[in-house]
Amino acid sequence: MQSFSTGTLLLDVGCGNGKYLNLNASTYKIGCDRSANLMSICSQRGFQGFCCDALHLPVRSDMFDTCLSIAVIHHFSTQERRTDAVRELCRVLRPGGKALIYVWALEQRTNGTNSNYIKVSKAKCKENVSIEKNSLTSPNDKNSRSYNLPVHTNRTHFESQDLLVPWHLKSDQSGGDVYHRYYHVFRNGELEEMCLAVPSVKIVESYYDKGNWCIILEKT
Repeated sequence: MQSFSTGTLLLDVGCGNGKYLNLNASTYKIGCDRSANLMSICSQRGFQGFCCDALHLPVRSDMFDTCLSIAVIHHFSTQERRTDAVRELCRVLRPGGKALIYVWALEQRTNGTNSNYIKVSKAKCKENVSIEKNSLTSPNDKNSRSYNLPVHTNRTHFESQDLLVPWHLKSDQSGGDVYHRYYHVFRNGELEEMCLAVPSVKIVESYYDKGNWCIILEKT
């Protein structure tokens, strides 16, 4: 973020509460997220943004100098949707513009060292769940099938690429409720393979960073 030149027009797709919209005041930043509540937080913090679906961004093509997608694409449940998310991200980039994508990695240990995700003490983590299976169905689809996905035990190595991760609301009113979020954790090389399926982009750099696979794309 700090390396972007003055006047860079940036779109953060899946910006959440605006964590990255507060960096590098010399750039023009816009955030978007599917959550209206998170976009309300962004507004309260003085950030510009709008609520939308990452698969259908309501902006014209070839508009932004830079796009961010940090910890977003791994929440899409199929290969097709994940690829479409990258394709849509690149659509709104101007020719020569660059996109930075971060996704969770299946490999949480590299060069003999665990990632920060694994290093966090389990004693400090209140999110451990002993449930092994959870059934997911689509009630609005008469032809829907039931899928069993493993529920991940937090701060442990991933045993499956497709899983549910338990999250606790940080609120006294949550009553200890646990919410399960879908994740597809990427194996080594998978992010590059997916991005190569998107036309008119090239890979500038790909790397591993603290338990994430990361890639920088340039629109050609």
